[in-house]
Amino acid sequence: MGGVSPRLDDLPLRDDLRGKTPYGAPQESVPVALNVNENTHPVPQEVADDILDSVAVALREVNRYPDREFVELREAFADYLGHGLVRDQLWAANGSNEVLQHVMQAFGGPGRTVFGFAPTYSMYPLLASATGATWVAGERAHDFTLTPQSAAEQVAEADPDIVLLCSPNNPTGTPLPIDVIDAVYEASRGVVIVDEAYWEFAPRDQRSALTLLHERPRLAVSRTMSKAFAFAGARVGYLAADPVFIDALRLVRLPYHLSSLTQAAALGALRHADTMLAMVDDIVAQRDRIGATLSALGYEPYESWSNFVLFGGVADPQATWRALLERGVLIRDVGLPGTLRVSAGTEEETTSFLDSLASLGSQS
Repeated sequence: MGGVSPRLDDLPLRDDLRGKTPYGAPQESVPVALNVNENTHPVPQEVADDILDSVAVALREVNRYPDREFVELREAFADYLGHGLVRDQLWAANGSNEVLQHVMQAFGGPGRTVFGFAPTYSMYPLLASATGATWVAGERAHDFTLTPQSAAEQVAEADPDIVLLCSPNNPTGTPLPIDVIDAVYEASRGVVIVDEAYWEFAPRDQRSALTLLHERPRLAVSRTMSKAFAFAGARVGYLAADPVFIDALRLVRLPYHLSSLTQAAALGALRHADTMLAMVDDIVAQRDRIGATLSALGYEPYESWSNFVLFGGVADPQATWRALLERGVLIRDVGLPGTLRVSAGTEEETTSFLDSLASLGSQS
C-alpha cells in the first residue's frame, strides 16, 4: 500500500502524552561507554556459572507459570538487606522502574500529584504522567543539597500524594541526609519513596533509609541490582516497606510479572553477594580518582555518593561531549548548564576518560 506513513500525532494518543519524549540515553558503539551509570565490571566467572546452573534448572519447568509471590527471592532480599526485615516487607519487579511504576499505579493516578526535588531522576515525571498523575518539582540549593526545613516546607506546601526522594540523587550524586527524609515524612500525608538505587556506593558509616521503616507505614525504600550487583541486563529491582504497603502493590501488578528465569538469576547473584559487591570498593576508588583529577584539571566536581560524578566548569558541554566521543569515550550531558556526568568505570576505562579529557585543553 502506498501513501504517507502515519505519524504519532495521527493516532488517538492520550492528550497528556502528546509532545512528550521517551526516556533514553545515547547508545553508541564506543570502546569506553561511561554514560548510563552501569557497573562496567563483568560478572565474575564463578558467579556467572552458578547463575547459569540456576537458570538451567528453572528452564526445566518453564512451561509452568512462575511463583506469583516469588517467595524465595523476597526472603533472599530480606536476608541481604538485614535491619530485621522479613519476607512480607519485600517486593520485586523487572527493574526498579517497574517497582516505582507499581507505586504510581497504587498511589498516584489522575487527579493526584507526585513530588520530587529537581534536578533528579528523569524517569520520575515520566512515570507520573504515564499513570495520569501530575508531576510537581521542588527546588534544591545551588549545590543540589536539601535541608530538613526547606524540604519539609516545600512538601507541606505542595501536599502531594507521592514524594520521591533519590538518595543519593541522580544525576547529581548528592547525598541525602537521613534527617531530611525524616522531616519530609513528618510533613507529608502521602507515601514517601526513598530511591536508594546507588546506596551501596555511599560511605558505609551512613544510615540507610531502611533504618526509618519501623512504624512508618507510608515509607518505602527502593533498591536495584543494576548498579552495585552488575546486573543491569537482568532487570531486577526491589522495595522494602510495611507489609500493608506491599499489599497495595499486589493490587496493580500484572499476573506472574516476575519470570521464573529472572527469579532464578537473581537468586544466583544474591547467593554470591559478597563476591558481587567486592567490586564496589574499586568503583568508589575510581569515582574519587575522577573527582580529584577533575579538580586538578580545573573543573568543579560535585560531591558524589554514587558510582558517577557530575562536574561543572564546562564551557561548552555539547562540544566537550562530542570531542570525547570522537576519542572513543561516551559520557552524559544531562542538560544541567555547564556540566557533564561520567560513570566510574574500571581503572582502564577511567584512565581513558581522564586522559581524553586532559587532551582537549582549551576545547573544554
